[in-house]
Amino acid sequence: MVPLSYERIALVAGAGTLPLEITSRLKGKIDVIYSLNENLSPCSPGLDGVEVVNMLSPNLGWLLRDLKERGIKELIMAGYVPKRLMYMPEKLDPALLAVIGKLSSRDDHSLLGGIVKAIESQGIKVLSYREVISDILAPAGTIAGRLPTEEEKGDIAWGVNIMKKLLPLSFGQTLVVKGRSVVAVEAMEGTDKTIERAGCLVKGGVVIKMMRPDQDERYDLPTVGPTTLKMMAEGALTCLAVEAGRTIILEKEKTFAIAEESGIALWGIG
Repeated sequence: MVPLSYERIALVAGAGTLPLEITSRLKGKIDVIYSLNENLSPCSPGLDGVEVVNMLSPNLGWLLRDLKERGIKELIMAGYVPKRLMYMPEKLDPALLAVIGKLSSRDDHSLLGGIVKAIESQGIKVLSYREVISDILAPAGTIAGRLPTEEEKGDIAWGVNIMKKLLPLSFGQTLVVKGRSVVAVEAMEGTDKTIERAGCLVKGGVVIKMMRPDQDERYDLPTVGPTTLKMMAEGALTCLAVEAGRTIILEKEKTFAIAEESGIALWGIG
């Protein structure tokens, strides 16, 4: 857990339920939430007494000024923010545009790293949330549903070798494989769209989710949850293999129930 010495923490919340998972575990420590999630409000469960500031679009300059005025020196970043915003300069403030303009590469690793560097240059520490949500990190081996078949295990091993080559290039965090053939690779569209596309191409197949070896675990852990399993069930994809200890499983009870009901093997890659 976050050490007790951390008393006033700000949270920048993107889409999804991860920000609420973090907030529920840090009751009394989250001072303010800067929300990029239109579904997050002061009335959201578990946010009693927490100020929620709605940000219609990322505004780095305003955020840094507001943090300074509040005297907050520690920040957590969690939740999904669409990368396509990078191509909508009218929605971004000058400070964020300046960060993007200095990047030699605009892959996820470089983009997030540039933003964190800009935040920390102002004396604000970006905290890791990994230990806060350690109870929902994927274990190795069987997680839910049935055991993978031998064919699925073979596809997992084959796909992991492919991903070891792709991930250092900062794409391919999700890979869909069937019969030792690559069906779909995740790029900017995100996991759900990758799964949807794969389901239109094949019936059956393995979804593998991993992270870049040097990915910063403070703020960029991969997540899966009920939506992931629903998309797989709709596309008749049969196995989800995630990196143990480095993948967050959101809404575990719902996720596990869908795996059981749909006959999907949920497996942790050790």
